Parts: sequence; C-alpha cells; structure tokens
Amino acid sequence: MPAPFAHLVVTGARGQVGRELLRLAPGARAYGRTDLDITDAAAVAAVLTPDTVVLNCAAYTAVDAAESDPDAAFAANATGPAVLAAACARARARLIHLSTDYVFGGTHDRPYDTGDATAPATVYGRSKLAGEQAILASGAAAHIVRTAWVYAGGTGDFVGTMRRLERERDTVDVVRDQLGSPTYAADLAAGLLELAARPGAPRLLHAANSGEATWFDLARAVFEEVGADPERVRPCTSAAFPRPAPRPPYSVLSTRSWTAAGLTPLRPWRSALHAAVHRKIHAT
Repeated sequence: MPAPFAHLVVTGARGQVGRELLRLAPGARAYGRTDLDITDAAAVAAVLTPDTVVLNCAAYTAVDAAESDPDAAFAANATGPAVLAAACARARARLIHLSTDYVFGGTHDRPYDTGDATAPATVYGRSKLAGEQAILASGAAAHIVRTAWVYAGGTGDFVGTMRRLERERDTVDVVRDQLGSPTYAADLAAGLLELAARPGAPRLLHAANSGEATWFDLARAVFEEVGADPERVRPCTSAAFPRPAPRPPYSVLSTRSWTAAGLTPLRPWRSALHAAVHRKIHAT
C-alpha cells in the first residue's frame, strides 16, 4: 500500500471498518476502546508523532440507546473526536474521521452533498455532528468522511442478520420506506486508506457504494445471494417497527465530492454485496 506516512493508527479497531483497515494494512497500530481512551488527551498524545495518520473509527453507534444515554453518545462521538483533533494539531499529525448520514434530516429527495444543510433528528446524529464541528474548528489537518448503512456481512450487522433469518424463518418483514446507501466495510476501508495517502484532499467528503436501496431491497438481495427465494422477504412500513430514535426516510449520500477529489469511486452496492456475502460463505 503506497503511502507518504510512516505510522498509521486505527482507533475503533475492533469495529466493522476498523477490522477491515487492519486486514488491508496489517502494519497499522490498532487501538480498541479498552486500549485507548480517545477522551484522554495525554493517552492520545502518547501515540502520535508528526508522521502519524489517525483513522478514527471509534464511535458510540447504538442509535436507539443514545436517546436515553446522551452523555455516553456525546463523550464518544463529540468529546473524543475533539480531543483527537486537538492532539493531532499539536503533534502535526493527520486525522481521518468517520461520520454518518444521520447528521442530515432525512427529508431530501436527492442525494445529500457535503454542502447541504445538516439537521440531525436523533441524539446519535447530533453527537456525530458535534464531533465534526469540533474537528473542523481544531486547526488539525483533518478529513471527515461521512458514510451510511455500513455492513461487513457478519454477526450483528444487517446483512449478517438477514443471512441468519433466512435460515431460521419462512418469511421476514423488512421496511420499504427508508432509502439509503448500503456500504460494504471492506470497500470503505480501502477508500480510507487511499485517502490517507492524499493529504491534499478536501476536508469534508462522502464515501459510500454507489446507487441506492431500501432495507427491503437490501434484504431481498441478500436472499438472492444465498440462493433463497427473495419473495420470502415481505415489505412493511417503519410503523411496524417503532424505535426510540426515528430513522431518516431518505439518507442517500452523493459521492460527487469523493470522485471530484480524484479518489477511486466505490463500486455499485449490489456488486459489493455479492462480494461480501460470498466472502463470508467461503470463510465458514
């Protein structure tokens, strides 16, 4: 992997994207939540040098739980990135920070660009936006990369859950009134590493597999990939699954900023899903 830096640090290394980053860049220094508290300025400063690039994948991602635990969400998603950014600024290190489509209001009828107004409707979204704002105000050499609907295909994510439910149930009801940008963690990780080698890229970018889908579309595609009848996936509305945090009805991200920066576009979401599912099948 060609890159003009000597030290790559991955925070949130045990998450979906963090694991893929380490698979693609095994020489990176990896820190999970128990290894490095990103709200501890002294601990963060100790792992930085002027030639470090930090890929921050650490986050509080329990969207529903955040509604009743905003302090934890803001500590991980706002305070942590602020501390990281300030430390990077002091050490003259670079920071690449992963953010989310949830910073938007979800009411558009066209893909969200980096310049569109933010209007988060959840505690999670507000905490992530606060993290973005802190980074941009820090003076650090930093890039914020918003992405959406990330999956690796394993236990616990949507694609892995659909694979499990296909084996366990005759039919599955999946919402059809939420439209977004399914993004394969392996493709996103490759894009982040390309960005790590491009210090002159814009400060705010969107990266996602191209195209758009509903959760219903994604679930049917998973069934097709494992050779199951997609008609076993039945459409329903979000009202069938009430949640503490409202899900945006529309959160498709425009990746125009990514391609305009000369970065490699992520492949179409359907091709990425095929790769993800069959990689997991062959690994088991």
